[in-house]
Amino acid sequence: MRATQSIFRVRRQYNKWVGDETLEDYALRFTAKKARRWSISHIGMTALGATAFLALEALSAATTLQYGFINTLWAMLAISVSIFIIGLPISYYSARHGLDIDLLTRGGGFGYLGSTITSLIYASFTFIFFAIEAAIFASALRALFSIPLWVGYIISALVVVPIVTHGIKAISRFQVGSQPLWLLLQICALAAVVFYEFERIDNWVQFVPREHASTQGFDLMLFGACVSIFFAMVAQIGEQVDYLRFMPPKTPENRYRWWFWLILSGPGWILVGMVKMLLGSFLAYLAFTQAMPYQQATDPVYLYQLAFNYITESPSGSLVLAGILVILSQMKINVTNAYAGSIAWSNFFSRLTHSHPGRVVWLVFNVAIALVLMEMGVYRVLEAILGVFAIVALSWLASLAADLLINKPLGLSPPITEFKRSHLYDINPVGVGSMLMASALGIVCYLGYLGNNASYLAHFISLGACFVFVPTIAGITKGRFYLARPSSDILFYELHKDEDQALSQSLNSEPATLRCCICESDFEYEDMSHCPAYQGAICSLCCSLDARCLDSCKPDARLKVQLNQWLESFAPASVVRALNSRVARFAFILSCVALLNGAFLALIYFHIKPASAPTAELLSTTIWMIFYAFMIVSGVISWLILLAHESRLVAQQESNRQTRLLIDEIDAHQETDRALQEAKELAERANDAKSRYLSGISHELRTPLQSILGYAQLLSQKADMPAQHQYPLEIIRNSGEHLAGLIEGLLDISKIEAGRLDIYRNQVRLPELLEQLVQMFTQQAEMKGLRFHFHLHHRLPDVVITDEKRLRQILINLLSNAVKYTDHGRVDFHVYYRNQVAEFSIIDTGLGIHKKDIERIFTPFERVRNSHTPHTPGTGLGLTIVRLLTEVMGGNLDIKSTPGEGSCFSVSMMLSWVSTPTVAAPPQRTIKGYQGATQIIMAVDDDPIHRGLLTDILNPLGFRVVEANSADDCLRQLADVRPDCFILDVNMPGCSGFELATQLRQEGYTTPILMLSAEVNERHRNPLELQLPAGLKAPHPKAPHDDYMVKPIRNQLLLEKVGNLLTLEWQYIDDTLTGIASLTNIASLTNTASQTNLASKVQCSAAKLDSSASLKSRLQHPLIQQLTSRVQVAHRKGVLDTLDEIQTSGILDADALKHLRDLAQSMQYEQLELLLETDPA
Repeated sequence: MRATQSIFRVRRQYNKWVGDETLEDYALRFTAKKARRWSISHIGMTALGATAFLALEALSAATTLQYGFINTLWAMLAISVSIFIIGLPISYYSARHGLDIDLLTRGGGFGYLGSTITSLIYASFTFIFFAIEAAIFASALRALFSIPLWVGYIISALVVVPIVTHGIKAISRFQVGSQPLWLLLQICALAAVVFYEFERIDNWVQFVPREHASTQGFDLMLFGACVSIFFAMVAQIGEQVDYLRFMPPKTPENRYRWWFWLILSGPGWILVGMVKMLLGSFLAYLAFTQAMPYQQATDPVYLYQLAFNYITESPSGSLVLAGILVILSQMKINVTNAYAGSIAWSNFFSRLTHSHPGRVVWLVFNVAIALVLMEMGVYRVLEAILGVFAIVALSWLASLAADLLINKPLGLSPPITEFKRSHLYDINPVGVGSMLMASALGIVCYLGYLGNNASYLAHFISLGACFVFVPTIAGITKGRFYLARPSSDILFYELHKDEDQALSQSLNSEPATLRCCICESDFEYEDMSHCPAYQGAICSLCCSLDARCLDSCKPDARLKVQLNQWLESFAPASVVRALNSRVARFAFILSCVALLNGAFLALIYFHIKPASAPTAELLSTTIWMIFYAFMIVSGVISWLILLAHESRLVAQQESNRQTRLLIDEIDAHQETDRALQEAKELAERANDAKSRYLSGISHELRTPLQSILGYAQLLSQKADMPAQHQYPLEIIRNSGEHLAGLIEGLLDISKIEAGRLDIYRNQVRLPELLEQLVQMFTQQAEMKGLRFHFHLHHRLPDVVITDEKRLRQILINLLSNAVKYTDHGRVDFHVYYRNQVAEFSIIDTGLGIHKKDIERIFTPFERVRNSHTPHTPGTGLGLTIVRLLTEVMGGNLDIKSTPGEGSCFSVSMMLSWVSTPTVAAPPQRTIKGYQGATQIIMAVDDDPIHRGLLTDILNPLGFRVVEANSADDCLRQLADVRPDCFILDVNMPGCSGFELATQLRQEGYTTPILMLSAEVNERHRNPLELQLPAGLKAPHPKAPHDDYMVKPIRNQLLLEKVGNLLTLEWQYIDDTLTGIASLTNIASLTNTASQTNLASKVQCSAAKLDSSASLKSRLQHPLIQQLTSRVQVAHRKGVLDTLDEIQTSGILDADALKHLRDLAQSMQYEQLELLLETDPA
């Protein structure tokens, strides 16, 4: 089954905070076994501390003075027996299962919401008795320190809050720690009174108040009056239980101590209370005989002052001791009252609101109510209604005790006390029905409707009725309202019901835990349920606070469903519909509010106690007017409550429907996401395979390319190479470079897609870069009969920060495409520079691109062709690389194209200007050798062609190259030769270049090592390698080698690397050789970064030639003049033929002729013309 709710993180954090047991003290949940870590006696002493309350003495004193000793004594005995019978099963099940009085009530026949009523009763008991006990506390403060009562009320209320805030740990420390002093004072007072007034005990026993002097001995009416007061203390067992739930589990080893402390601190509290009540009664009699006023004779402060006066024989001394005892006793009881009240209010509001701000909040709330009652003096009125309150509280606890004492042994209720919301009916008619009927019967009897005797014994009638109603209702309902769904605890019990010892051991073993799917905390098994809404285990607290599930685990156990089923069992359908109508629900809500209003107004009336009949009549009329005014306001509020509730239900139902739809949609999306993820992973694997393939194929291609390009460069530099071979060599070199460019393009795409492309921030002379591009593409455009126009719209900075290689690559690809795909018209190159952002726009008048093809042209190897588009050479990677590089460099590429009119490609990117650029590198010069001794270079490569190429490059320059075909061969030759530098190939069979380099370093060789590899991604094999541009790899400081190059290498770069490693001083070919031979240097200058435009560079270079006397005569040679004329008309074939004739005639040397042929092959006619027309004179 799929979960119907989603769990949001905010709920988890909220419930985790609420579930912090440091402050919560298991306020809404089963007390975990791990929390029952205190000793049995420690918990027993803590619970016994609650018996210190002096209301016992006050009540017994009042009843003795009003109704006589005999009636008070019999009432004490009757109440003691009743409380003990009721308290024993409640204390036992609480201590055994770790349940407070509210959780025990849930599973003891009242149901989940049924126990809400009893929580309110219990909470009322705590703040009523808190107010009574705090008033005694304030009285002691007034007697000792003359503190006004209203201030004393505040002090007595607030002083307990810090202790109760920190739960059972702080409370038990206080109760146990204060117990010796309390016992000492209590025993001293008792002993002193008995010792000094022992002879007056007979008179005390015979005491009868004057107003009842005619009554001798036992009187049923006076007995009933006493009982009605004493039975209000029956709820004290709930406070004892709130402590006993922390008692450790019973084991065979501790069973005697366990039972002793359970009985003494559980139902046995009334035995301690009985002694205190007898003492209070005796002290009241002594005070009465000493003519003490009634108010003082019933005040524990003055009663104990009287007792301690026998010891101190000093009024002030006895008052101090009495004050200490009273303050200590009231602190002990009010700590308990406040603690029990915080738990009761937590349970009450959490069930009604599905929210729990924390037990500490309800602690303050409970204390605040008691403080208000004290300040207003209303608690004295509440004392007058304790008789009615006692009937309701007695009916609750007697029904619970009857269920535990009768129903469980008879099998009328489940053997396990279930307390979790997810397993309980909202209302169990066994406990709720019994309580309501017994309460109603007792109140009817108490009001005298069933005769005087019934009135006197109303509480006992309610008590006895509970023990009749509970098993009767359970038998009629067959116990089916105890559990809304099966409990795993029940199944466990059924398996072991005949194995008591096995059950005891299993319950007392190390507790198993489960994780809550809401708060993600671990809880013991008894505290967990399975939630179908969330499809997971859920703790009882999270279950109680969930408002969205709408009890999906028990749809037939909700209150509304239960009421409808009950009504349908005997009422017609029309009546059921009428009772479910909005008007009927409004009437019910208004009636409840009216009853509350009436009860409070009645309390006010009895509190005022008018002295005369006219005053009473006026007060009555006023209160009725207030009541009717309240009814109007209550009617409006009732409608608001009803409509808001209906609106909330509709919203909740709609929310649940939408949630289900959203969950279905999310499930569908998750399924789609899984499919997409699988497809993505498949694509990534394919992409990785492609990258590995490209890397491998590039290695295989670079290896022969190294030989092709290397020897092509060597051959083209030979002076004795015939002129007719220069052109084929140039084709070989150009073809090799084209293939190398294709490999680089593929690898660039692969690296960009893999996120491994390196972008560098170099200082670039932007005007000169653009000038070179303009020169290059002006010639190409003119060859096709196109007009090429360069438009500079803003002043450019001299130097900017960018990756020159990538920027050049982008612009060359775009300009090349514009020229290639334009047959007639023009190409415009616009450059804008604003706010350090450069924009390059290339506009052509070509055929244009259809919208449907715009995205297609950026796909690798895709080229848009039709009948109007001629075949043009290219790799099909240019625009792909342009887009990827632009995005990687943080730029933007924009395309606008109109078929038949042309296209506009615009690239914009940040090019930060440099205020203080570095000095430009000098132009490259041709190396002819080096100064110093001969340097020995060990070339280690398994490929003899590569070794031979290195030898051919280095030997003519004066190096001695020693070749080795493997690492082993290298190590063997080191016995005969001591190289000055190693050039190692990375990929060799057996021992790789990196391994050989490491071995050389380990053997003590400090000679520089240069690594060569055809593998671009070699850094992945060597984790110490830094990621730098291809062909220029710098080693990590811990790497065994000194430098790194990627094949195919350029000869000039190889020489620079070797020169840097060996710190050589190169010798160059003289720049002022004869005549046109130095045109090569001019070409070198024109191809490097310079400070001026092309014309000024040529003039500057020509000025350098002024020292050659034969220059002018050679420029005037007929063949040179013929070459100039053919260059001016861009006659390519004629230019090449004339150059062949010049080579045959020997007018120019090989280097000059080669340079002119290079310019002609690349159709750079403008540069050729400028060079040929330069006049040094």
